[in-house]
Order: sequence, then C-alpha cells, then structure tokens
Amino acid sequence: MDWKRLRDHLHAHGHVLSLEAEPRQFSGGLANLNYLIEFDGEPCVLRRPPLGTLPAGAHDMGREHRVLSGLWRHYPLAPRSLHYCDDPSVLGAHFLIMEYRPGISIGSAMPPGADDGTAQHLGGVLVDLLVTLHAVDPHAHELASLGKPDGFIARAIDGWSRRADIAAGHYPDKQPLIAYLTHWLRTHRVPDVAPTMLHCDFKLDNVLLDPVTLSPRAVLDWDMATRGHPLFDVATMLSYWTEPGDPEEIRALHQMPTATAAFPSRREVIDAYARRTGRDVSDFPFHRVLGMFKLGVVFLQLHTRYLSGHTRDEKYRGFGRIGWSILDFTHDIIHGRAF
Repeated sequence: MDWKRLRDHLHAHGHVLSLEAEPRQFSGGLANLNYLIEFDGEPCVLRRPPLGTLPAGAHDMGREHRVLSGLWRHYPLAPRSLHYCDDPSVLGAHFLIMEYRPGISIGSAMPPGADDGTAQHLGGVLVDLLVTLHAVDPHAHELASLGKPDGFIARAIDGWSRRADIAAGHYPDKQPLIAYLTHWLRTHRVPDVAPTMLHCDFKLDNVLLDPVTLSPRAVLDWDMATRGHPLFDVATMLSYWTEPGDPEEIRALHQMPTATAAFPSRREVIDAYARRTGRDVSDFPFHRVLGMFKLGVVFLQLHTRYLSGHTRDEKYRGFGRIGWSILDFTHDIIHGRAF
C-alpha cells in the first residue's frame, strides 16, 4: 500500500493518517485485505478488495460503506464506516475506513480452555445475532432502498449459476454436476417473502468476541449485505456448520469448530431460529441446497485465484477439491442422504 498517497488523500478530505507506526495487516480472512491504521487519532480499520481480477459485484466496499454508515444506529454490533474512497488511483482499488472493535475471532479451532458449555454458548450467540439482525426494520433507517428484494431468490440462483459456469471451466468433467444443481434450483425455487436485512456471509469468524466472556462485540464483513429472504442468511451460516457425521471432505472446510458433539446440530439451529422468530421454515431444504451450492462455488473461485497466480498462499491449493466435495454433498442433500 502507498501509505503516503493515502495520507495525502485523507488530508485533502480533512482527516489525519498517522504513519508514526506502520499500518499492520490483519492475518485473518480469505479475500479482502484489512489493515489497522491510526485515523484521526483513533485506531481504525482500512478495508480494500483483494488483488487481481474480481467477479462482478464481489468485494463491494461501496456497498459495505453504505451499510455501515447507517446500520450501527439500529444494530450496534455493526461497526461504523467513517470514510469511503472510490478513486483507484489512491490505493489501486476502492476502499473504506471503519471504526476498530477489539476482540477475538474464532475460526476452525476452539479457544484454549473451552468446554462443552463454550460450544453451546457460541451456538446460541450465532442464532441470537441472526434473529436480532433479521428483526431490524429495513424501513427505519437509511437502508430502506438497499438491494432489490423482489426477485431476490431468482437472482441469487442466476448469479451463482453464472459464477459456477465460469469456475467450472477448469473442470470439464464436472460440468454435468453444475448443470444438474442449477436445474434443480431453478425448478424448485421458492417464492420471496417479506424481506429482512441480510448479512450474506454470516459465520463465527465474522463475529468479534470479548476474550473473557465470549460475548459479541462486533459483526464484520458486510460487503455483500442486502435485503432479501431471511432463510438465505440461515442457510449461509449452516453451510459452514459441519457436524461429526459429515464426510471427511466436508469437515475439511475448517471454517467453524462445530464438528464436535457439544455444538447444536444444524437441525437444532434451524429449529431454534424458527422458535425465536415464529417464521415458517418448511421451505428451508431449498435454501440449504442454495447455501451449499453458493459455498462450493466460492471455494472454486478462490481456487481459480490460486491457479491464475493472483494469490500464492498455499492454503488455496486444495480449495478446488474442497469446492467439488461441497457440491457433491449438495447433491446428497437434494436426494435426502444428508441435511
């Protein structure tokens, strides 16, 4: 990053970037680049998209800035965005600066000293956070016009199908599976319902927690947020929610530490969400398939970044195998061999 160029840009907009201490990049995440900076005398976070060619509409810092400029008033766990720049000449891509929330992020492994009670607590926290987000009135703040909730499900199917076709270009023998899954989604599409706010990538490592109490301090990564069917968010979370009985290739996701008997099962999560919200979840199997299809395509896209040389991180090498394992598992869900 050209930090001096950034300092000059911010100065022109009435802000101060201190470079007495060099900005530090956060190590977590698989895509967007995040840096701890000192902005107007406070620790803040600069976020920008990853390097290289990006899928259309992905890593939308402008959308995230719009969401985080207003949502914090109604959903306090959303950090406030403080500055947005759409000029790529500053840092090579558009970027935003938002407030910093200290906390720990739990990825594939439980924190030291965790027990069965910790797992049950974390499972409950995730359900609570989604229930609270989906209760936010989208007409009560600046995001009343966010997204296009009418036709949300149809566009999700079309968009992820297009991305799947592109990602499958490296695997001609796998294209029949993509064709089958996209046909199933189109022929089993469920109707839209009254829209809610959606995070669209809700999972445990996007929640910052108090290191002692493990109570939530922030929910991160809002660049795909929109309004739409609330079960899309639940299905996205459960696509990362592996269980002890899942195939080894699925447990290799290592996105959340849920593959232990102490965590609630996926069925228990959707039942808890239904009780808390009173929503009809009878069509959740469709959303479950869509959520898994989306996740499989995401891993194929990340593997494509490795194949194209846009990242040299060796953990991306196996993402193609994981992506296809997810899509095979999606096929099993359709035929009732998994949930």
